[in-house]
Amino acid sequence: MSVKLKAVGDEPKSKTDKIVVPIIVVFSFLVPLAVAALILFPDTFKIEMDINRSTLPAFHAILNGITALLLILALVFVRLRNFTAHRNTMLVAFSFSAIFLVSYVISKLGADSMPYGGEGWIRGVYFFVLISHILLSIPVLPLAMFAIYRGLNNQNQRHKKVVRWAFPIWLYVTITGVLVYLFMAPYY
Repeated sequence: MSVKLKAVGDEPKSKTDKIVVPIIVVFSFLVPLAVAALILFPDTFKIEMDINRSTLPAFHAILNGITALLLILALVFVRLRNFTAHRNTMLVAFSFSAIFLVSYVISKLGADSMPYGGEGWIRGVYFFVLISHILLSIPVLPLAMFAIYRGLNNQNQRHKKVVRWAFPIWLYVTITGVLVYLFMAPYY
């Protein structure tokens, strides 16, 4: 007779894990590929649209800024042990990020990239912020989706393990998204 010991903090997998986890993985792989294709091959995927360069980037910055504030508010709620407010705030934050992602993809379909015109040391700061923002934006989608999925399914230990990474990366990406806009605003 064999006995399987459960490790402290182990939680049973949800019945939906077999469906949802592969969907999250596939979506997390396809979205960055699609965005990369739009950036690397803009002429191939370009659709003629009349996009006002001065308003859409500002809209993206506002979405990122609101998301950052919601993430901080959600952290406050979890520290206050108000888990219902935490959950609702995180769902709204994810919704704002989703709106941003869809809007950003649409903007890449219809607008050429705008070059940064800054010079001197500020140029190096801008590119550091931009590159770190881009690289860290890639894991945000799967981390956020797994965090939300685990939280909604009361897989609290798994949720905490994902959030340990998801929260700081997501917050950094939203804040640097606003910074990238502020750097680029004079050139739109």
